[in-house]
Formats: sequence, C-alpha cells, structure tokens
Amino acid sequence: MRVANEMTIGSLASQTRCSVPTIRYYEDIGLLPRASRRFGGHRVYGDADLRRLTFIRRCRDFGFPIEQIRELVTLVGSPDSDCTAARDLAQAHLDDVRRKLKELRALERSLKQYVEACDTHCAGGPAAACVILDDLAAPEQTSCCGSSAQGRKLANAQPSRKRPTSERRQSEARSTHPDRLHGIALPGRPPGRPRMARPKRSRCNCG
Repeated sequence: MRVANEMTIGSLASQTRCSVPTIRYYEDIGLLPRASRRFGGHRVYGDADLRRLTFIRRCRDFGFPIEQIRELVTLVGSPDSDCTAARDLAQAHLDDVRRKLKELRALERSLKQYVEACDTHCAGGPAAACVILDDLAAPEQTSCCGSSAQGRKLANAQPSRKRPTSERRQSEARSTHPDRLHGIALPGRPPGRPRMARPKRSRCNCG
C-alpha cells in the first residue's frame, strides 16, 4: 500500500528525536502501528505515524509510563470520548510525581546527614573508621514506630581516633615541649582536639 509523504525509519527517527530501536519497540508493543513495507522489506512511514510517534515521545518527556500512554493514545483515536479520562490520567501521574519528590527529599536529607557525619567524625581518617561505610554495611533497623534507625546511628558515631598526620605532629610537638612536660600550658595554644560529645538521641513520640 502506498503511504502519503512516505519516509524511512531513519527519517522518522530524526524528525521525532527517537532512536530507531525505540521505534521498532513501540511497533512491537502496539503503541505504533506496524509500518508498511516497500518491495524488498524496507519500512515506510507516513504523516499519521509521525503525529503518533511525536505524541508518544511527548508523553515520555512528561514521564508517563507505557500503560498510561497506551490509554492516552486510545483517547486520541476516540475523539468523542470524555476528556475527563485524560485529566484523570494526568492527575494520577501528578500524584505519583509528588510521591517521588517526597522520597527524593527524604533521600536528600539522609545524604546530607552522611556528609555532615563524615566531616565531623572521620574525614581524613582510615576507610575502616568511616561512619558512612559502617552505616551502609549495617543491617537495617527500625524503631518502635517503624522509622529507620540507621540515620541516628550516624549522629551517634564517635570521632575516629586516628587524626590527620599534620595534626598528630602538632600534638606531639606540644606534648614534648619543655613547658608542657612541667604541666604548664603554652599561652595562645589550645590543648589537643577535644573529644566530641555524643548528641542526645531523640525520643520516639509514637506513644
């Protein structure tokens, strides 16, 4: 069958910014009609295929899953259908996006806590004393209200005993100074790095 304004699969891919394998995949799962064939088996596409594929790609740009795109494509092919169905699909996808955003914000807080805990307790020390690696390797634990206790473990981590080389040398120099040996603190020089106090563990308010 002759196709109006026929184009090759490469031309269709270029005009819609879809890859050739993606176009073939959409044909395989029924989102895009099977292409007509020239003599010799080459696929040919027309304006209707261009419009359909552009619509599908735009849906993917907005993150709609394949099954929702299938429903939207069906609505496009049924001009007498109530547009409320399209609105409901968009609302369902919006709800899903908001849920994922909430999860991403929680992930951001957890990663921020990882970085801050490492800066406070173990940065510059050996990997064996890294609070991030230790926490990631620990089994998942939950409190009585079901929330994860992994993050609180980071807050309660003790500083690494091994200090950076430059700091150890400064501490050793102060400890062997003649005045320090006689119990006299050098003016203007602070004593060794104090041990960090553990933050208080928050109470569970689940009742």
